[in-house]
Amino acid sequence: MKKKDLLLFIPSIEDGGVEKNFYIIASYLEKKHKSIQLITTKKIKKGVFKNIKTINPLVNLENFNDIKIKYLFCLFILFKKILFNKNYLVFAFQANLYCVVLCKLLNVKVITRSNSSPEGWSKNPVKFYLYKKISSLADTIIVNSVEFKKEFKKKFSINTTCILNPLNKEEILKKSKIKVKKIFRKNKLKLITVGRLVDQKNQITILRALNKIKEQIDLELIIIGKGNLKNILLNYINKNNLQNFVKILKFKKNPYPYIKQSEIFILSSKFEGLPNVLLESQVLKKYIISSNCPTGPTEILLNGNSGDLFKINDHNKLANLILKFKKNKLKNLRKIKIGYNNLNRYDFIKNLEKYNKTISQYL
Repeated sequence: MKKKDLLLFIPSIEDGGVEKNFYIIASYLEKKHKSIQLITTKKIKKGVFKNIKTINPLVNLENFNDIKIKYLFCLFILFKKILFNKNYLVFAFQANLYCVVLCKLLNVKVITRSNSSPEGWSKNPVKFYLYKKISSLADTIIVNSVEFKKEFKKKFSINTTCILNPLNKEEILKKSKIKVKKIFRKNKLKLITVGRLVDQKNQITILRALNKIKEQIDLELIIIGKGNLKNILLNYINKNNLQNFVKILKFKKNPYPYIKQSEIFILSSKFEGLPNVLLESQVLKKYIISSNCPTGPTEILLNGNSGDLFKINDHNKLANLILKFKKNKLKNLRKIKIGYNNLNRYDFIKNLEKYNKTISQYL
């Protein structure tokens, strides 16, 4: 029987952790498999991949903001590819449910990679039913944290394959040494957060915490990212006279030299999958304060043994944790060391090979 061709599906490639992991995984897979195609709206630059053929819609949608339109065009391409040729294995990074429905209607194998907690799906009865029913049809669902795997089993009675995010420590350290402009002023407690300026990332909670303690401690917060909530964050900063305490910098392709300048990395998300940025901050030996959102932070921070956790939206707790940081220097160093030593779980090659073995079972 002829070996199947691998068809990667990711309609919208932006600047987040999902996309970063996609490039890492795809680059490894092309070394292991001869025939790989990629369906996306992104115009992949020459030289990024050596053996992956990119298929784009005829209409240029790369800078189009409506992700549903991107999904629609790419799903149409997928439909045309598999309608008369069933000899594909589809590996979906986005639009997972649509991909599963399409592939199963046309009798094609499909693997999905879930990137963030299905928390929202479980609250609406109709969505819950659809998510559970459709997801269970996938040949394999890959999740990126143990906590995520448990959540899938508990809420949807679905078994998943857990593959932790492959972490390239050497690459992060190398990129962190690139010289950039200093972003913090002297003699300040240096706080940083990196992520899209969207509701999920919930940076407003950090601003509320700072507003509460701005008169008690000399600090500075740098927010790095872009998104549709930038003006809302700026309005809050101006309304509460936080201009001397907070700066918002545009998205940085290489955020590591900036994180390196900080003392504390803060994650305030409402939900995640396995937040890369926490692992990257641990590589750079930064103290981490994070929301205990589903899923990932509690697992990465070992239930608070390698950093601090606060409930989602609890700006009062976050404010107290920031104040405590200065008083517990030895304890902080111990937690940073524990976090760094735990990074071996996210071994780069070991976890990439798990992807290869999982996919190879269906080719």
